[in-house]
Amino acid sequence: MKKNIFYSIITFTTVLNCLGQTSDKQWLNLNYANDTKEYHNLDIHLPKEEKPNYKAIIVIYGSAWFGNNLKQAAFDALGKQLLESGFAVVTVNHRASTDAAYPAQINDIKAAIRFIRGNATKYNIDDSFIGITGYSSGGHLASLAGTTNNVKNFTINKTIIDIEGKVGNYLSFNSSVNAVVDWFGPIDMNLMDNCNKPKGENSPEAILIKGNPADNPDMIALLSPITYIDKKDPSFLVIHGDADNVVPYCQSKLFSEALKKKKLLTEFITVPEGQHGPITFNDSTFKKMCDFFLNESKKQ
Repeated sequence: MKKNIFYSIITFTTVLNCLGQTSDKQWLNLNYANDTKEYHNLDIHLPKEEKPNYKAIIVIYGSAWFGNNLKQAAFDALGKQLLESGFAVVTVNHRASTDAAYPAQINDIKAAIRFIRGNATKYNIDDSFIGITGYSSGGHLASLAGTTNNVKNFTINKTIIDIEGKVGNYLSFNSSVNAVVDWFGPIDMNLMDNCNKPKGENSPEAILIKGNPADNPDMIALLSPITYIDKKDPSFLVIHGDADNVVPYCQSKLFSEALKKKKLLTEFITVPEGQHGPITFNDSTFKKMCDFFLNESKKQ
């Protein structure tokens, strides 16, 4: 799983939707961390339909965690459909694995969620419902955000990580999300190599944790969304193509089985001949995503 594979995916998704509708009102490059770093910027897009406020969906790009300024690619891939469904769309940059080791990436996503809640009135957002979605490594971070609702720190054996982090000025606000759509994200890092062992020392996850996965089982478990599942987590929709040659299809199959045991799985969609983006992204799966978020938002 090489860096150029993921950038080719990003190019595909950008081309797929680059002619899509944009919103009448938008705020670009808002810094959610109170610093000057581009990797801590987010964009907010509002639908054309005039309303006092809008429930929101956060969208996270895929990049094998190598990208730190690809929020526009996230919007191009999934934003149009969500806008047309009436949601505010928030696309978020985060630190790359070359900028900082894990858990910096989930710390950034949590900070962005807190920023949205802390500024909801200012940006016409109804923060009673914040959904989250992402594809590939973005699917990993979206799923991790969902499975770590209200988790501050987590320990496995003698290894402890700060999941929540202390990024930004809105630490008193909640970083929980209300629903998750995972598009072919890595979920169990211990089974990324042909579904039976971790990837090697040159893999994206190795770069993310700054060590060989096989030598760092506790950290690999702490990187994996499947580790944190409990009955208090939000509902999930999981989508994966069965011909994905980048993130093994078994990742979503295992995740769905684990979510189902906790009664958190709304649906697991397998796309026949679906690849890592191509074919898996289609009108039917986009509609499934939007319908899922609409149904979940009505429960709040």
